Amino acid sequence: MIKVSGLTKIYGDHIAVDDISFEVKEGHIYGFLGPNGAGKSTTMNIMTGYLSATVGTVEVNGYLMGKDTLKAKKSIGYLPEIPPLYPDMTVREYLAFVADIKSVPKAEKKAEVERVMQATDITSMQKRLIKHLSKGYKQRVGIAQAILGNPKIIILDEPTVGLDPEQIIEVRNLIKSLKGDHTVILSSHILSEISATCDEVLVIANGRMVACDTTENLLKNQKSEKILKINVKGEKSKIEDVLKTIKAINEIKFVEDKGESQVFEVTTDSKNDIREDVSFALSDARLLILEMSEERSSLEDIYLTLVKEADEQYEAEMKAISEGADLDEVFDTADKKDSSEEEKKEEEKSSEKKEDNE
Repeated sequence: MIKVSGLTKIYGDHIAVDDISFEVKEGHIYGFLGPNGAGKSTTMNIMTGYLSATVGTVEVNGYLMGKDTLKAKKSIGYLPEIPPLYPDMTVREYLAFVADIKSVPKAEKKAEVERVMQATDITSMQKRLIKHLSKGYKQRVGIAQAILGNPKIIILDEPTVGLDPEQIIEVRNLIKSLKGDHTVILSSHILSEISATCDEVLVIANGRMVACDTTENLLKNQKSEKILKINVKGEKSKIEDVLKTIKAINEIKFVEDKGESQVFEVTTDSKNDIREDVSFALSDARLLILEMSEERSSLEDIYLTLVKEADEQYEAEMKAISEGADLDEVFDTADKKDSSEEEKKEEEKSSEKKEDNE
């Protein structure tokens, strides 16, 4: 459906997008996630043909952007961060105008305008001037113009920015309703927005792609630690001494003194389940567990880790370059590091699969 290969965009001495490659499958909703200024909007503008790439290619529905640009654009419905609306037009007038721009056949125009108004629930607003609409309804009109003409791909840049909680839920549900009939790509710097709406997540930081996977796989494959929070009746020092005897615990953190009981957080590797060991050890020491809860790393934790690692690598590379290091050596080292990490992940997966089979 969409194939992005080696995409790079340079403004002067600033690299806005740095060698990004990914593929988008048909009928899914993809979330483009990253901090402000990460390069999300620039990438989307290149994908939609609004900007040209410095290096790299974008293939849409078999057509190369920049070569068969008009044919590629016909497959795309685009909503920029600021909807391209004409405030002095009514909703119906504006959508009819967009239908003409998109070359919707005259015989089908009225029915198509009706369809998109119904799909975005703006039929009741069709005679109202756009400038008198709320922010939420303006976003709906923006989405309506994006899906008008029934393009196979819908690209939405920050579709819920500036909306109140109720409007955000409404727009989320609207985006979900597009799944299947359309392939949807939406960008956001709000993780909850992506996780609530999307099938797959593409994480970008400093113009580079740092992850591309389902939310489920990101949670499963990202090496992370697990925290066990326990509230134990007894003396702090005695509880701490018992916890120190459990080898699988990496870190012990005292949280709160509740008088008769003490609250601790103990950290272990994500693959370990130490609840039984903790329970038996404290029971043998005649210490009563009042409460025990397990917390795994959330998608937010993983996102922050990915962005932090990308920032650290970027800063290290910039420092090396400023100190006069050879560019080829700097990026060759980074590539080797990425390759090594990928090999390590594959080895871990292979080991886990072998253990399961045994």
